[in-house]
Amino acid sequence: MQLRRRSTGSVLAMIVTSVLVLVACTQGAGSPESTSSPPEPSGSTSTPTASPTTAESPTAGPSPTATATSEPGSTDGDGGTGTPAFPADTSPDTGEMTGDPSAEEIGTLADLRVGAHDGYDRVVFELTGPSTPGWDVRYVPEAIGDPSGLPVAVPGDAILEVTLFSVMYPEGVGSYQGPSIIRAAGTTAVTEVNWTSLFEGYLQAFIGVSGGEHPFRAFALTDPARIVVDVRTD
Repeated sequence: MQLRRRSTGSVLAMIVTSVLVLVACTQGAGSPESTSSPPEPSGSTSTPTASPTTAESPTAGPSPTATATSEPGSTDGDGGTGTPAFPADTSPDTGEMTGDPSAEEIGTLADLRVGAHDGYDRVVFELTGPSTPGWDVRYVPEAIGDPSGLPVAVPGDAILEVTLFSVMYPEGVGSYQGPSIIRAAGTTAVTEVNWTSLFEGYLQAFIGVSGGEHPFRAFALTDPARIVVDVRTD
């Protein structure tokens, strides 16, 4: 009998111990862990990544392109590309020589011609080049030859003096062999071109103009080298 009581006591002790362990586990399970994220440490900042912004550039239109004017009605073969538009007045017109001013670059007079165009008459001094000479074109009260200092008879109501520099004396193959005076035919303003002299590299000519001082322009063309004088007729 005594042995049986001890066994029963041991069993009861084991049951009580199991119950206590079960209660302790149940109490621990009743305190669930916090699922919230811990706060970020002080001083830490979250910087959003900005998408790169591209500033739209305005679409630029094509740059204006200067277009050479093809002048109709040419009778001298010089009315094509390279001719500028026709702003003109009666003030002196000057330009500088292009290229190397050495003897190899300086040309001689190769041709002299006059032509009628739509709205203007044209006088062309063609040179052998390759450089184009400088020029000075202006209205003068009278035609005075250089270097003689003598008056030159030029028909018309106004006179344009043309000076080209530097120009070699025209001699040999390719140089001008025509007349020094060209009387214009079919022109409206230009009456005559009178090439008077070529002295120390300066070529002098006079253009007679009817009806007073018309607006004019002077400019260079290349291939071949030319100095052009246009006298407006409208």
